[in-house]
This record gives sequence, C-alpha cells and structure tokens, in this order.
Amino acid sequence: MFRRTLDLYREAFSGLRREVWYLSIVLLINRSGAMVIPFLTVYLTSKRGFSLEEAGLIMSSFGVGSLVGSYVGGWITDRFGFYRVQFFTLIGSGLLFAGVGQLDSFWGLVLGIFALSTVTDAFRPANQAALAYYSHPRNRARAYGLLRLAVNLGFSMGPVIGGIVIATLSYRWLFVINGISVLMAALAFRLLLPPGRQGEAEPVDTDEPVHGVSAYRNLRYLAFVGFTMLGATAFMQVFNSLPVFLKDELLFSEAQIGGLIAINGLLIVVLEMPLVHKVGELYRPLPVMMIGYLLIAAGYLFLEGAGLSLLFPLLYIFMLTMGEMLSMPFSSTYAAAQAPVSRRGEYMGLLSIGWAGAFIIAPTLGLRWAGHFGFNSLWGLAAVLSLISALGMWLLNYQPSRRVRWRLGKLRRRLTGSKQP
Repeated sequence: MFRRTLDLYREAFSGLRREVWYLSIVLLINRSGAMVIPFLTVYLTSKRGFSLEEAGLIMSSFGVGSLVGSYVGGWITDRFGFYRVQFFTLIGSGLLFAGVGQLDSFWGLVLGIFALSTVTDAFRPANQAALAYYSHPRNRARAYGLLRLAVNLGFSMGPVIGGIVIATLSYRWLFVINGISVLMAALAFRLLLPPGRQGEAEPVDTDEPVHGVSAYRNLRYLAFVGFTMLGATAFMQVFNSLPVFLKDELLFSEAQIGGLIAINGLLIVVLEMPLVHKVGELYRPLPVMMIGYLLIAAGYLFLEGAGLSLLFPLLYIFMLTMGEMLSMPFSSTYAAAQAPVSRRGEYMGLLSIGWAGAFIIAPTLGLRWAGHFGFNSLWGLAAVLSLISALGMWLLNYQPSRRVRWRLGKLRRRLTGSKQP
C-alpha cells in the first residue's frame, strides 16, 4: 500500500520540464509572504474602523484593479512576452504592498489597493501563458497543479506567519514583510529564469492551432468564463466574509483564523497533485469541474452549522478544498486547450478577468448581504451560486444524441423558414 502511494506521487511529479519547476519555486517564495489578503477585511474593520459596507467597497476596488490588470496583462503578454511582464509586475507589486500599508484614509486605500491589484493581477496571464508554453497538453493539468501546489504551500504558511506578525509587531509590518517577499520572488525569477532562457527554450510540440478566434468572440469560452466567475464569487467568500464571520460571530483570534485557512493550503499540498494526475487521466475537464463546484456548494451548507460546533468550519474547509482541487487546475487546463498559441495571453487574461469579476462582486455582495440578512443567509447564497456553476459546466459538456440534434435542427428550420437540412 505504501509502495503504491509512493509510486502515485512519483508519477504525479514526473515528466514536467525544468522551467515549470522554476516558475513554481518563484510562486512558492512569493506566496510564503502572502499575509495581507487573508487579513485585509479584518484589518479594515477592526483596525481602521470601517463599516462592513465600506470594507466591502475597498475590497471591491481590489477586484476592479484585478479586472484591469488581467486585461492589460493578457494584452501586453501577447505583445512583449511573458518574461518581461512577470518580472516587472513582481517588482511593482513588492513596492506597492509596502506603500499601501502606510495609507489610512478611505479613498487613499481605495486607490492604493486598486493600483496594487492592477499590477499584481497583470502578472497572472503572463504566468499562465508561460506555463502553457513550457508544458505539453498531456501533462498540462499536472503543470498547473504543481503551480497551485507551490501557491498553496506558500499560502498555508503566509496566514500563519501573518497572524504571528500581527500579534508580535503590527499590521503595518504585515504590509512591509509581504512586499519584501514579493521582491525576493522577483530576484529568484531573475536568477532561475534569466532573460535569455525564454528565447532558448523552444515551445513544446503540440497540435494546438497557432491562430484562431479572439477569446472575446468565442461564445462557448465566454460562457465558460461566466460560469467560472459565479463559482469564484462563491469560493472567494473564504477570504472576504469568512474571516469577519469567524472573528465577530465565533470569536476566533487572528492566529486561529490564519490556522483554519492554512488547512486549505496544507490539504492541497498533500492531495492535489496525485488527485489531478489520476483524475486528469480518466476524465475531461468540464465534468471534473462540475463535481468540484458541487463539493464547494456542500461545503457552504456545512458552514450553516458553524454556530453549533467547531467541527462544521473544519468540514467546510475540507469540502471547499476538495472542490477547489477539482475545479481550479482543470479550468486553466481547459482555457489553455481552447486558446490558439498566438492568443494564449488573451485567453488566460479573459479567464483572469472572470476571477477579477468575482473579486469585485464577492466582497461587496458578501459583506453587504451578511450585514442585511446575516451570515447564514450568505452561505446559502454561496451554495446556490456554486450549484449554478456546476450546472453550467454540465451544459457546456453536454453532447446531445443524434436524434436530439436532428430534432433541434428541424425546430431551427421551422423557426427560420429554411428548407435546407
């Protein structure tokens, strides 16, 4: 049994190119210092004294910046290359993190966090395009899984370190240390992947089209991004609304909040790569994502009982994490498979825009909804959004039978008056 498990892990990590590992190391360094975002809503409400509605608006500015950054990042990636975009956005993000921690006013924080998220999220399409460049379609899900493993390994440490920094130093130091970690990631990126490396490494051989339709005219892909955005809006409550709920309703400390959220990252580190490896060999991305969103919905239903027992928040984190592992790596895989080679930045940018839309909607919707109707009502809403996303993935994957296609064609001819088959 132990030998089979060991072989499964070995298979899951084998066959990936060196550049994929280097990109993952950079993200591990970056995310190990990711302390600000998990505590941002708590910082705004408990330390800066903003109301839930004001905190939601400030967090929405993060989402607007993410939207702008995702679009601009995809555009400049296709024109200037993924290397330059990744390096300079890391430098800019590090400096902005340190600067935002010095802001106090409402509008100063709105503008500062907008600028921070714009630069931070311009990195994402370039990073996703780089990974698609360095991976083969047959192991691309595992390549994205490795990248997410690095992100979540770092993220499992970030909130814990952040809670310690808050307890021993201050929130301002939280921003400074986060900025330093991003600058260290930029240095590691430069050392591990010097500028010439991108030109020296030939893209892997694939049968993917070089040219094709724009992502913004691909109706099927637009629908996919829309359903992904709904699921992401539900998922993002773990970062926007859950910390406030845990602190105000369940009286968790910052260290306890960080520890609970860190379980998400630790589970991903242990389980995601072998899970993605086995599932990716057997199933197409869309059905896997459908199951993932169903699990996220189940997680939010468990959270309804959080006031009864501390077991329910743990069950929520477990179900949410399982759903995340089945939905997110395969969404990137699906996006990369749909993208023509010359438009990868655009397609990855549009997927990031979907997530940016969730960043805009999630905090305002979540905190306002909780303020007016209570947190239990919010968890029910998040479950419904996840179910809609699951239904969307099923519809996109649905292949009608020959008889159904014939009937649909007959109906279309009647409606249009056409006599052509």
